[in-house]
Amino acid sequence: MKANIQYIDLFAGAGGLSEGFKRTGKYRPIAHVEMDTHACDTLKTRLSYYYLKENGYIELYYKYLRKEISRNELWAIIPKEILDSVIHTELRRENLDFVFEQVDELVKLSDSKKVDLVVGGPPCQAYSIMGRSVSSNNMKDDPRNYLYKLYVRFISHYSPKLFIFENVPGLLTAGKGKILEDIIESFDKVGYEVEYRVLNAEDFGVLQKRKRVILIGWKRELNYSYPKFRKISFPDVTVQMILEDLPKISINSENNVYSSKTNTYLFQSFIRNTDSPLTWHVSRYTNDRDRKIYAEAIKLWDNSQKRLRYDLLPEDLITHKNQKSFLDRFKVLASNLPSSHTMIAHIAKDGHYFIHPDIKQCRSISVREAARIQSFPDDYFFEGPRTAAFTQIGNAVPPLMAYYIAKKLEEYFIDEE
Repeated sequence: MKANIQYIDLFAGAGGLSEGFKRTGKYRPIAHVEMDTHACDTLKTRLSYYYLKENGYIELYYKYLRKEISRNELWAIIPKEILDSVIHTELRRENLDFVFEQVDELVKLSDSKKVDLVVGGPPCQAYSIMGRSVSSNNMKDDPRNYLYKLYVRFISHYSPKLFIFENVPGLLTAGKGKILEDIIESFDKVGYEVEYRVLNAEDFGVLQKRKRVILIGWKRELNYSYPKFRKISFPDVTVQMILEDLPKISINSENNVYSSKTNTYLFQSFIRNTDSPLTWHVSRYTNDRDRKIYAEAIKLWDNSQKRLRYDLLPEDLITHKNQKSFLDRFKVLASNLPSSHTMIAHIAKDGHYFIHPDIKQCRSISVREAARIQSFPDDYFFEGPRTAAFTQIGNAVPPLMAYYIAKKLEEYFIDEE
């Protein structure tokens, strides 16, 4: 089966979900719709990677990663219709018809002139438990609660065979469960059966505990059922395996020369199985007080496998008045465990929740280390400044998880070979 399953990616972010589907070689993106400028640029650069790879010119992409050509020079090589498939806009009820017009044109230009699949998930802050905990009214009036209605409009307009709607586990309790009930009912009204499961990224080979609600819907007349995913595991793997070939760096520094060859996990998980140059192995600045706290956290984990509690720090290191909640705000990336704690977008604000385990480096993790925790391949380049790169990574669906979901869903399209 060639790449003939055509899909649209809504609220695409940096493209983690789309990467998993594209990587299989069986799915072809028609359009990515995203509001963030830097994420859209990242999507365009990733589409450039695939175009050059598929046409035998991958070295041109590597020249860009080595900063031998500019981004404009890279994009100038790529057919305009490929870059134009990234639609930079905020999805709103007021501009939905305009977005439909753009996507309709892309569908007309596509091979089969139809949409087989829609993937994506609205921004999750309004559904997340953490987001609601810091909101004065539990995010009851947040307009992002209702972005799913726009997703439903896409399903109704393009009538795909299947769709995937991804979000945080907090969706299950948002609005005391009423929002999820409304979502399922809305899809039912446009002719789709929907089932959902809470899936964990570590069950798909990702070295991270990351639970997500994955709703899968299909046209009612198809009589499908929710797929049974096989657990993917790599024997004797620890988080250290995604760190060990990266060079040591200090705070606010960068080193993009690998320190050793790849290992089995990095190769089998697609993280480092090409000749791509290393990029984004850059760390942020950390002040002396926080570095002292980092050292305390690392020593506590190394000596007793215990997590640091903020309220138990020496008094001269405590600056936050709040000593009753978020006491685990300083957390070491435990390299000896088979999976890390959940990567979150807050890493864009500070790196305290992801401290590198090497006390000699005593820093928060680099952009590339964060990307590897999310299973992004090293040849995936994030556009924008460091903060934007961290945000894109923290909000993403792990590509490896998406890949195995996509592989399983191929079975539903087998009759279209």
